Amino acid sequence: MTKASSGSLAETLYTDLDNELHTTRRMLERFPSGNNEWRPHEKSMTLAHLASHVAEIPQYGTMVITTDGLDLSKKGFTSNTYETAEKLLEVFDAKVSELRPALAALDSDAVAASWTLRNGEQVFFSRAKGELVRHMMLNHLIHHRAQLGVYYRMLGVPVPGSYGPSADEPM
Repeated sequence: MTKASSGSLAETLYTDLDNELHTTRRMLERFPSGNNEWRPHEKSMTLAHLASHVAEIPQYGTMVITTDGLDLSKKGFTSNTYETAEKLLEVFDAKVSELRPALAALDSDAVAASWTLRNGEQVFFSRAKGELVRHMMLNHLIHHRAQLGVYYRMLGVPVPGSYGPSADEPM
């Protein structure tokens, strides 16, 4: 994956982005087709749904950067499910390729600009875009990728290291 231009505002704000995207891609590469409907608990997402969500999360960063908000009463949430590692990687790579130019275009005004999530008149929150790229995209990605790692461990799928070695990838 290519990085944001050297010295860009996005690179300064999100120094860990490239490592997180690389680690996420490695996790999606290991998706075990054939276990798509598996879930560790009845309240948990299925494996395919969770992996699909992880693959699409970079689109939230693009949405926050390129819009002023989301009104759920006008555009609801659509949940997609992809059932192979190849399709998950295709979707993830496409979402990241849309994110990169949006990040490269960030300037201090855009980072400080407000973004609002609402459902009609009900406002859930309104916060700075720079903060929400971290919260709604990067932290969200890390959170669900970790869940995916637990699913993989329970299914016997080798888990790649994230911030150092894992039990399946010692140094």
